[in-house]
Amino acid sequence: MPDVTISDALVLFGATGDLAHKKLFPALYKMAWRGNLHVPVIGVALSGWNLEQLIEHARDGVEKFGGGVDDGVFRRFASLLHYVDGDYRDPKTFQALRQELGDAGCPLYYLAIPPSMFETVTQGLENSGCARCARVVIEKPFGRDLASARKLNADLAKVFPESNIFRIDHYLGKETTLNLTFFRFANAFLEPIWNRNSIASVQITMAESFGVQGRGKFYEESGCIRDVIQNHMMQVVAYLAEEPPGAGSTDGLRDARSQVLHAIRPLSPDDLVRGQFRGYRKEPGVASDSRVETFAAVRLYVDSWRWGGVPFYIRSGKCLPVTATEVMVMFKRPPQSVFGTLHMPQGDNYVRFRLSPDIATAVGALAKRPGSMDTDHVELLVARNPDPEEMEAYERLLWMAMHGESTLFAREDAVEAAWRVVDPILSTNTPLYEYDPGTWGPLEADHIIANGTWHNPLPSSNHAT
Repeated sequence: MPDVTISDALVLFGATGDLAHKKLFPALYKMAWRGNLHVPVIGVALSGWNLEQLIEHARDGVEKFGGGVDDGVFRRFASLLHYVDGDYRDPKTFQALRQELGDAGCPLYYLAIPPSMFETVTQGLENSGCARCARVVIEKPFGRDLASARKLNADLAKVFPESNIFRIDHYLGKETTLNLTFFRFANAFLEPIWNRNSIASVQITMAESFGVQGRGKFYEESGCIRDVIQNHMMQVVAYLAEEPPGAGSTDGLRDARSQVLHAIRPLSPDDLVRGQFRGYRKEPGVASDSRVETFAAVRLYVDSWRWGGVPFYIRSGKCLPVTATEVMVMFKRPPQSVFGTLHMPQGDNYVRFRLSPDIATAVGALAKRPGSMDTDHVELLVARNPDPEEMEAYERLLWMAMHGESTLFAREDAVEAAWRVVDPILSTNTPLYEYDPGTWGPLEADHIIANGTWHNPLPSSNHAT
C-alpha cells in the first residue's frame, strides 16, 4: 500500500450528537472555508436520520456556534458529507461504512461517543477491515481513573499503533496555551530565573461564572477533578514546568511534558479542598445528597531539580465571580532590602498569563514613586484580542490529526502519569464544603496556600492586578 501521510477520509462516530453539532461541524466548515478540506466526511450514528437531516444538523451547528454561514462555502462543505445510520454493535454498520469509504487508504476516525463504546467501535473497525492504515481520535475523559485509563489504552493498542492514536484535549490546541511554550523558550532572559532559585510559587485558576448548565447528570459522573484538574490543568502545569525540548525532535515537546507529569508527586487528601456551590443538588440529574465537587483546589509539587520545593496551586470551579483562566508565577523577594525600612512584600514580582477569555502576558514589578521612597506597583502588559482569522482549537487539532501531526495530542504515558497524580484524591469521602454562587469557593481553600492569598482574576486582563 502506498505511504499516505494525509488522511483521505474523515469519519465522525456520533455525528448527530452535541459535540459534533457545537464543535466539530463548525471546525470542519472553517477548514472548508480556508480551502483545507477536500476529503469525504462520513457521519455515523444510530438516529434514524438520512443525509439531508445530517446536512441540516451541520448547518444549524455552523450558524449557531461557528459565527455564521456563507452559502457558497457551505454548499462545498455539504457536498463532502455522507451518512451511515446504524448500531455500533451491528457488523452491518461497519460493512456499510466500508462501502462509503470506497478506496480511501488512510481514514481518520473521530470517536465523539461515550467512552464505554470505544472498544466496541474500534473492534468493529478492526473486524471489518476499516482500521487498516487508519488513525483514530478519542475525546477526553481518557478513563475515569488510572486503572480504566490503562484498560482504555490497552484496548486501543489492540487495533491501532500509538503513533496513530490522537487523544484530543482541546485545551492543548488553544492559541493561548501554545503561547506558554512560545513565551518560555523564545525569550532568553527567562531561562536563568525560571526555576526554584527565583520562583516562590505558581498559581493556576480556571474559573467559570456559570453552573452545570443542564448537564447535571454528566457532572455527577465526573466532578471538577475528573472534568478539568486531571487533564486541562495538569497540561498547563506541564507547559509551565517542562524542560527545553531537544532541537529538531518531532516528539520533543511531548517528551518534555510527559517528564513533568511523571515527576509530579501523587496528591494526598491534605493537598485537596473540595467544594460544592449552594443549589447544585437542585439541578436536574443531580442526586439530592450528592457529594460531587463543583470546586477543587489542590497543592502539588514537581519533584525535579528545577522545581524541587516550589508549590503549584491549582483551583477550578463553577459559579465563581468571573469566567477566566489565569496563571500567576510569583517570584521570591530580593534577598536583602537596600532601602532601609522600605517594605518589600512577597508577590510584587510576577509573570501573569491570561489564557481566556482574552489574551495577555504581563510582568509585575515595583517602581519608585516620584519625589519619595514609596513604591508603586506597576505591570508591564502585553495584551492582544484574539484574531478572528485564527484557527480555533478544534479546527487546529483536526487539521493536525489528518496530517498525522501529534505534537498537541496527549500520549499514552502522559495520560497515565496524570491519572497517577490524582488517583489518591478521587474518592468523595474527603470533606465537601458548601460555597455561595458568586464567591471564590469555600474559605477552606485558603488553608492550602502558603500565605493564604489566592490571586483572583479580574473580568478583564486590561486592568493591572
